[in-house]
Amino acid sequence: MVETPDEVFFADETGGGILSRQRDGGNGTWKVLVVDDEEEVHAVTKLVLSDFFYDKKGLVFLHAYSGKEARELIAEHPDTAIIFLDVVMEKSDAGLAVVRHIREELKNSFVRIILRTGQPGQAPEEKVIIEYDINDYKEKTELTAQKLFTTMVTSLRSYRDILTIEANRKGLQKIIEAATYICRLRSIKNLASGVLTQLVSILHLSENALYCQTSGIAVSNVEGSFKVLAATGAYESYIDAEVCGQLPANVLADIRRAATLKRSICQDNRYIGYFRSERGEETVIYLEGWRDLSELDRRMIEVFCGNVQVAYENVLLNQEIEGTQKEIIYTLGELAEMRSLETGNHVRRVAEYSRLLAEKYGLSQREVEVIRLASSMHDVGKVAIPDAILNKTGPLDDGEFEIMKTHTIRAQEMLGLSDREVIKTAIVIAVQHHEKFNGTGYPKGLQGEDIHISARITALADVFDALGNDRSYRLAWEMEPILDLIRAERGAHFDPALVDLFFANIDSILEIRSRLAG
Repeated sequence: MVETPDEVFFADETGGGILSRQRDGGNGTWKVLVVDDEEEVHAVTKLVLSDFFYDKKGLVFLHAYSGKEARELIAEHPDTAIIFLDVVMEKSDAGLAVVRHIREELKNSFVRIILRTGQPGQAPEEKVIIEYDINDYKEKTELTAQKLFTTMVTSLRSYRDILTIEANRKGLQKIIEAATYICRLRSIKNLASGVLTQLVSILHLSENALYCQTSGIAVSNVEGSFKVLAATGAYESYIDAEVCGQLPANVLADIRRAATLKRSICQDNRYIGYFRSERGEETVIYLEGWRDLSELDRRMIEVFCGNVQVAYENVLLNQEIEGTQKEIIYTLGELAEMRSLETGNHVRRVAEYSRLLAEKYGLSQREVEVIRLASSMHDVGKVAIPDAILNKTGPLDDGEFEIMKTHTIRAQEMLGLSDREVIKTAIVIAVQHHEKFNGTGYPKGLQGEDIHISARITALADVFDALGNDRSYRLAWEMEPILDLIRAERGAHFDPALVDLFFANIDSILEIRSRLAG
């Protein structure tokens, strides 16, 4: 052991105590900032602790010789574990000013500050301990090598535990944020993509990190065959692919293993999450790209995946409810068509034409979906029209036509009690889809953009499809006369911008017509 003069740093060790050293390992370092205006203190501190290891980490020293330098260094190195801080330097209270700066201005509550002084009268221990947020107070003459070792171990243990608590806090905060995010997702595909993204965030991984490349996939079991729903990194090319025979053998083996065991697996540098609904639907999340997972990481994954399972069940339940609602809406729309002796997929075709035109018009995805559903109910008011008028084989007389026109208002009377967005839009469409862009339509003679965009879209979709199918009072038109009429009615019956979009996407329109023929 190195013997040094008392006034520099260490008192002689009584009883011949020896400084313990840990020589096994060396995974990373602890930063130690020595702040003192005496060069000897820096040299001796570094010499005595040169072989010190704690928790398989050695030390790296930072040196400051004034309060000003100390403030600059701690700002540059906020991950410093321990500060040995002299009180009296350029000023009698320079060290105490550094303490206040660290705790109050930098808001660094993690670093362990050990105040050392050779002039205890300048800063009495009891006063300093109470008034300043320090972690230990030592007179230079009492700090022997063995006591320095003890101080280092206890301080680093405290620092490590505080970091663990902070990591847990941040981890739980990320889990809460991630869980909130994934619970908003409404489809299995979006959920799978969101889970991949949030797992990377929770595990502090980055696609652009220099030390690793994070890659992941999410697959679902569709009738016994897994299909890729979402992918990141090296697996992006597999999106929408069938898993069997296409993914690397080791990845496929892990996916099948999780599916066979029916549980999640966390192993080496990869995580395989298994999720199964009460109805038997299975989804597997595969993520790789880090070197080691700590126990904290594993616990966070387990907690997060508990939330994912709940979100997974909710998405499936929402899909079931939405699917049922859509079927009911389509059925209501088809009911009106069936009463008028019209068969086939008229309401479904109108819904798909409307969806396409709404997308091309630039409406949001939500608005597009609402219009798609609501447009199928455009003629629901016809259920209130007498059969004799609804199914008349010849032209309607003036009185009959006036009754027929009331199907627009009847729809509002039938559906008006609902607060659902789709139903409200359906009412607008049902009431306004016989309005004309030039103001000559009914029931209110609305003109131009006073007609809601959903009704303008549905009007064009409805006329196009209706003319191409047999009705009780006429036979179906050929395609060219239908298209000629739509061109002629640009700006009169129909919104010019929608007519332009219609013809710009005529191939897609005709594909829908062919696919839903009947």
